[in-house]
Amino acid sequence: MWALVTGASSGIGRDMARYLYSLGYSLILVARDEKNMLNLKQDLEENKVSKQEIIVIKKDLSKKENCIELYKETQDISLDLLVNNAGFGTFGEFIKTDLNKEIDLIETNITAVHILTKLYLQDMVKNNKGYILNVASIAGMEPGPLMSSYYASKAYVIRLSRAINKELKKKKSNVKISILCPGPVNTNFNNVANVVFKAPSMSSEKVAKYAINKALKGKLIIIPGILNKSVRLFSKILPDAILEECAYHIQRRKKSYT
Repeated sequence: MWALVTGASSGIGRDMARYLYSLGYSLILVARDEKNMLNLKQDLEENKVSKQEIIVIKKDLSKKENCIELYKETQDISLDLLVNNAGFGTFGEFIKTDLNKEIDLIETNITAVHILTKLYLQDMVKNNKGYILNVASIAGMEPGPLMSSYYASKAYVIRLSRAINKELKKKKSNVKISILCPGPVNTNFNNVANVVFKAPSMSSEKVAKYAINKALKGKLIIIPGILNKSVRLFSKILPDAILEECAYHIQRRKKSYT
């Protein structure tokens, strides 16, 4: 069994890779930080008990040509699971946030997920087997003032994945797609986005294990934690105007904002 994990150098991606390896998967690890991936590979191989393999590929997935190149480099391997985890956020008023960083965010959070999902899904559908786990966020289910680009990018992932899921069901395909929608997680995301979460953060290890288990059972929407499930419920009930106001005040608490 082969699994490809993007954003595998830290956080949820790293812990998904660890858990998948413990389940017997061979791994293709993809990220920009090659050193962290090589350290992870060495750590995992010290406990190797079978013929599992680990391939490390350094790629910046904010460049669409690198996404296509990644597929070409790995298309001879029949993937059982693709985890689109690479992504990041940014904080601030839309008129003040850095445009170049936002473009990188869109290319990583949206374009890379779109390209990799399409290319690997085509192969999986031909083989009539496989799983895709796209990492979104509970943020993608509601408006996100002060983190507008990030929230919007995750909304794209959710809507794209749901639409693909319906198409697969109509084809009666055995391929399954899932969407992980966590709330705050204790990872390096906070440092990159330059925010401090006031709400309790879940451990990335717990979220990773929960997500993989649910994805392998074919669960479409994966929301770890009771608090996050409650947020999802309220997002269905409350009008957008109220959600926007609540989200704005929650975001302001993440940083002293001027």
